[in-house]
Amino acid sequence: METIKLYYEDAFLRKFEGVVLSCEAGKKGWAVVLDRTAFYPEGGGQPADHGVLGGVTVLDVHEKDGVITHTCDGPLPAGETVAGELDWDRRFDHMQQHSGEHIVSGMLCQAFRCDNVGFHLGADTVIIDYNADIPWESVLEIEARANRYIWEDHPFRVLWPTAEELKDLPYRSKKELTGAVRIASFPGADMCACCGTHVAHSGQVGLVKFLSCQKFRDGVRLELLCGKRAFDYLSRCWAESVRTGQALSVKPQDTFAAVDRLQRDLGELRARCAALEEESFARTAQEYRGRGDVLLIREPMSSDAVRKLCDAVSAACGGRCAVFAGEPGAYKYAVIHPGHDIRDFIKALNAALRGRGGGRDGFAQGSAQADEGEIRAFFGA
Repeated sequence: METIKLYYEDAFLRKFEGVVLSCEAGKKGWAVVLDRTAFYPEGGGQPADHGVLGGVTVLDVHEKDGVITHTCDGPLPAGETVAGELDWDRRFDHMQQHSGEHIVSGMLCQAFRCDNVGFHLGADTVIIDYNADIPWESVLEIEARANRYIWEDHPFRVLWPTAEELKDLPYRSKKELTGAVRIASFPGADMCACCGTHVAHSGQVGLVKFLSCQKFRDGVRLELLCGKRAFDYLSRCWAESVRTGQALSVKPQDTFAAVDRLQRDLGELRARCAALEEESFARTAQEYRGRGDVLLIREPMSSDAVRKLCDAVSAACGGRCAVFAGEPGAYKYAVIHPGHDIRDFIKALNAALRGRGGGRDGFAQGSAQADEGEIRAFFGA
């Protein structure tokens, strides 16, 4: 006997009662079948409902051949009537995401004469794939249209057309459908074959917000948030903008301009620092001109600066130059000995100083976990 699907009769039904037809132990819990249920089973890209059934927790819900099975963390007695209650926050979130996806997909598919070829309602975002190259600017235009439609609070409609009626309906589907087909419709925005649960009016979606658009196969993949998810995301973004604005002493909406100025100032400062660094390295190189092998231990520097200092000194000293920069247990190093094979030397250095790194053609770079005394002892030996 097929399970009566109460979620189709009333998608806002949170509590119900049903008779336990069977209960069997399985690998992931107890498989419970009722004569009727308000728990939506996973399908059509929409995750299953969770909640409580007869005092046990519903972990998952699946449908096969019209029979809906609830995976529970405990058994329920067959033949008894049990009360069920949905995790309503989860269900309503799924309804907001699914309905919002229908509205934007209907508009995008109509505007670009394309198909929605993939839909995944994830725990964080909604992912939608389209078989058309849709520019980001157009995506944002559809976003604005969809939000206007949502705020106009259009009613949601469900149709169960006959086979003849179905032929004349301009509904979206990736394949030809036969038998009983459920058509979910947001008039003026979308008409699509769908088995999922939806809001009663578009206004209950709240808002839609696209996060990204990237090339995917022959089309694009869009990332979407709807309803409370979109509100929470934008609230977090606003909070970050406020904090950033406070740090930069500007209004939250002016943070980009302030950061842009800061980046330019930082770029100029880095250029001046690099010039001063090169002057300093050149003076250091002159101090060691003709001195032969040189070991320098300095305060922490970037790997690039370590290499540049080592390069400058090695060009002047006439021997092998080794530069270590950092603090005990965390040094960056560069070793240069022009015209010499230093691979064996670097292997010994890494072994003695707990280092990692290497190179070729008389140059090596890496890191060491030794302290200054160990470094000097190794080079002294």
